[in-house]
Amino acid sequence: MKHRLRMSVAAASLVVLGISAVASQANAFVLRVPQVPVLGGTLQAYLNSEGESINVLTDQMDAQVWAQSASGNALLTLMVSLTPSSNVNSIGIYNAGIAIPPLVFVLTSASGPGSFSTLSFKPGNILVINRFDAGANFISQTTFGPIDPNNFGFYIATANGVFFSEDGRNPGSKAQMLAYQGTGINAGEWWLCWEDAAVNGGTSDQDYDDEVLILESVNPLATEKTSLGSVKALYRK
Repeated sequence: MKHRLRMSVAAASLVVLGISAVASQANAFVLRVPQVPVLGGTLQAYLNSEGESINVLTDQMDAQVWAQSASGNALLTLMVSLTPSSNVNSIGIYNAGIAIPPLVFVLTSASGPGSFSTLSFKPGNILVINRFDAGANFISQTTFGPIDPNNFGFYIATANGVFFSEDGRNPGSKAQMLAYQGTGINAGEWWLCWEDAAVNGGTSDQDYDDEVLILESVNPLATEKTSLGSVKALYRK
């Protein structure tokens, strides 16, 4: 594993939508169909070491885009652990409701092991990001807007390109991120596991362990599949 990113969510519940999906109003835990091949055993071994009983080949959930619940402000914390290639990747957030969205930088792994950022949605779709080093010493603050708190996704910027939590934004509409529901001591949490090379085109090892994030206090919505073209048509209305 290259490195792990830990993201915790407090002060609000989150719900999950899909890139190529229109959400219904009912909460549901929906498996990804079809499941994506995960090669090698590194991701499985890592999740096992975290106390998980997840099967990385069969427990992938259909969770690609996120929305803040009606409960109000959401506070997220993003933490990074440094490993050999961690300085080449960074993570960010974007407006999923825009066909070509601006990319909002959150944190680079080059900040060092244990460094982290907090993200807080404010009225007017304003997102405030505070960055800290491993000793929790303040580094910088950036304010972005507008970022829709009810329809946002995550991206990873790598030496191989930029990849998104939404399949339809990636080369060949391939999954670059897989989501898993936490079990045991991690019940109620969600794992977001990234591949940092293009799955489409044969450059990827498809181990999905290049970035691993964990989300707390989240719930997915049931989804109705549709085409990416249909979703983009919604953006133009």
